Amino acid sequence: MGLQGDEETGTTVKSSWFRYNSPLVQVSLIGFVCFCCPGMFNALSGMGGGGQVDPTAANNANTALYTTFAIFGILGGGIYNILGPRATLFAGCSTYILYAGSFLYYNHIPKQGFVVAAGGFLGVGAGLLWAGQGAIMTSYPPANRKGTYISLFWSIFNMGGVIGGLIPFFLNYHRGDVAASVNDGTYIGFMIFMTIGTILALGILHPSRVIRNDGSKCTNIKYSSVSVEFVEIAKLFLNWKMLLMFPAAWASNFFYSYQFNNVNGLLFNLRTRGFNNVFYWGAQMIGSVMIGYIMDFSFKSRRVRGLVGIGVVALLGTGIWVGGLVNQLGYSRHDKPTRLDFKDSGSDFAGPFVLYFSYGLLDAMFQSMVYWVIGALADDSETLSRYTGFYKGVQSAGAAVAWQIDSHNVSFLSQLIANWGMTTLSYPLLAVLVLLAVKEDNTIEEGTSKDGDFPPASNKAVSIDDTNGGLSKST
Repeated sequence: MGLQGDEETGTTVKSSWFRYNSPLVQVSLIGFVCFCCPGMFNALSGMGGGGQVDPTAANNANTALYTTFAIFGILGGGIYNILGPRATLFAGCSTYILYAGSFLYYNHIPKQGFVVAAGGFLGVGAGLLWAGQGAIMTSYPPANRKGTYISLFWSIFNMGGVIGGLIPFFLNYHRGDVAASVNDGTYIGFMIFMTIGTILALGILHPSRVIRNDGSKCTNIKYSSVSVEFVEIAKLFLNWKMLLMFPAAWASNFFYSYQFNNVNGLLFNLRTRGFNNVFYWGAQMIGSVMIGYIMDFSFKSRRVRGLVGIGVVALLGTGIWVGGLVNQLGYSRHDKPTRLDFKDSGSDFAGPFVLYFSYGLLDAMFQSMVYWVIGALADDSETLSRYTGFYKGVQSAGAAVAWQIDSHNVSFLSQLIANWGMTTLSYPLLAVLVLLAVKEDNTIEEGTSKDGDFPPASNKAVSIDDTNGGLSKST
């Protein structure tokens, strides 16, 4: 298999799914970056309280994290368009290492200042990382396979949560319930993976160098400018498509504080939290594949596929939240249950475990569905980096509020009802967005041609070379 030829020499490029500059390889690579960084962060957060029995420090750190994430999530798309993927993703990934290290510090010096500050820095980095990730995942694939590529990314990414769940499970297996936190080795293990992910980010290519197998480029954009990005990001707040997506974005991470702290963190002991997270993030892999298939292959009409996907997630989500309500009625802040153990609690463990697994399934299906809708609104990385940045920014603002709601001891039942209500509100609005904005063919409403704004990456067209099965450049 060959690599893309030089831009000016016109060298031949072989048509292979496994070219380094193919969408498949690049989406897989960003998946492994997220496997190592946010995947491990998810495993750390999923233990409840960042692995601490007292969740106060983690709640405050997460509030700082999602506050800065809300700002830099929105700005991240513009920064990505200016700096390109390598610098943006490398800077973003490095902040994950600092965050995990702050909990290692907290194990020995239990003062919140460093943890909260690290959370704020992580919010900046996460905004950069996820804006870049969203642009890559939604703009690189062919228009009729975006759901499949989203599933591929989500499966690789959430395998990080699975592996990350095994780390605290094995390293804390024989520790008693009296332990105040997971051990140092748990945090060190997370930091090692996060360092690997930061290095892998340097392998991501600029979108102008990525070529699909049909010969089309993912974008003609080289680099944007600060003035252009400032104007375009400001316009998003008046963009009717983004306004219709706002409730889904706000709801999409709002439930994490409830699920991690008040279900997994409260119902189960230390080692069982890690055990549960293996299945929570494993369920995400299953959910992303399920919804990806529906969004790409269930019907011929693109618009119908989108509506069916939204309907399936709405029905499944309603059933899961009903199960959550039944479970929640059994305990409260003032009547906390005895913590369950996967090995010793017998049948009492089964129901809450299945519920927590189902929450993971729904999370992946909901977010993959939203990403598919975003990807259907445009086709180039410049536009989609802004859209996904807006989505992540609003998502993070909601999460910042949610973590503070939990810190202020709002009742568990009220949190559940708020989560259920917000996700339910988002479904009809997303359906309207699909009906009004998603095209039936591969003609995208906006963003398909940006040559008028910026110079193209090359003045040479890319064509299929039938003589050697590859791609070649011709004048």
